[in-house]
Amino acid sequence: MPRSERLSIQEVDASAYQAVRGLERYVRAGDLEPGLLELVRIRASQLNGCAFCLEMHNHDARVKGESQRRLDTLSAWREVPDLFTAREAAALALTEAVTRISDEGVSDRVWDDVAMHFAEKQVVRLLLAIAAINVWNRLAVSVHQRLPERA
Repeated sequence: MPRSERLSIQEVDASAYQAVRGLERYVRAGDLEPGLLELVRIRASQLNGCAFCLEMHNHDARVKGESQRRLDTLSAWREVPDLFTAREAAALALTEAVTRISDEGVSDRVWDDVAMHFAEKQVVRLLLAIAAINVWNRLAVSVHQRLPERA
């Protein structure tokens, strides 16, 4: 039986949503590849167990041309290194480290790999993309946000 939504943050206080959307606007205005951003959003949402964000970002990734095979194996990306570029792998490792920050922090190995594949300004945008999806995940999971309507 589906859980009922506890609260609609957007209906109760739309300005709260706009605050997080500001982070999204900043991230999207940069030069990070849209497909890479979707992989980051999906991986963080997998770790956080956010059904709303998983459904939305998997859909968005497919619309942007992402292959179903890569989406199907994303949670085990280390097991299929031939499916993900070194740049994507660095971003995914950082996503996991930041999302699980209380486990071990961000290791020098993860940081050095990201620094090898991204310019400093891109690292800032990548960190804010990871932070933003973690905020969205925490909001959606906390309120039991319903899945978006699909045709």
